[in-house]
Amino acid sequence: MPGEAFGQAADRLVVDVWSDVMCPFCYMGDTLLAQALEKFPHASGVDVRYHSFLLMPQLSDDDAPVSPTELLSTKHGLPPEQAQAMNDQVTERARQIGLDYRMDQAQAVGTRTAHQLSHFAATRGKQHEMVQELFKAYFTDGRNVADHQVLADLAADVGLDRDAALAALASGEFADAVEEDIQQARQYGIQGVPFFVFAGKYAVSGAQPVEAFLQALDTSWNETVGAADAAPTGAGR
Repeated sequence: MPGEAFGQAADRLVVDVWSDVMCPFCYMGDTLLAQALEKFPHASGVDVRYHSFLLMPQLSDDDAPVSPTELLSTKHGLPPEQAQAMNDQVTERARQIGLDYRMDQAQAVGTRTAHQLSHFAATRGKQHEMVQELFKAYFTDGRNVADHQVLADLAADVGLDRDAALAALASGEFADAVEEDIQQARQYGIQGVPFFVFAGKYAVSGAQPVEAFLQALDTSWNETVGAADAAPTGAGR
């Protein structure tokens, strides 16, 4: 459910993910986790849930978009050339795992409303598809992911009702769910994203290699779902 984390059914492995639409390593981390799941024999028994985190909380959804290079330069007091070089390095790292980052076209904006759309999609069983679409819209397509009309179009692109998505954003129906995720991140001491929690107990921080995600999947599966399956009838249930 929106705003909840670490709940798990006995026969499912839940992976909770805190991320932000504008976080380049979050898109990479999501992709690497997906690649790990392709190799994981119990992938059909894994549920991935996404939670909101604001990488740039100072940005408002109403602010005019700025370039990521300008934002990086301003935030860290870097010369524009150094900020550009850092973004170029990130773009190359993304390319190595099959992602197409076009940072020169990206529009940095507040992402609270985009996170609301993620929660809307979760209630309709389309959260992962929606998160992927938001990442692509920001990093590859240069779209304004704070614009309600753009977000409604993205919802339609993954098979959701455009008018229903637009109405949910206009009403702020999922604004509280976003805030609850942010508060949970603070309570759990999450200071950076992406941040992955497997079965409520094993954490992986950052865009780690596929092997690291596979190890976390194996360990958490064996100690939760696998252990439950191996328990004698009537025990451990």
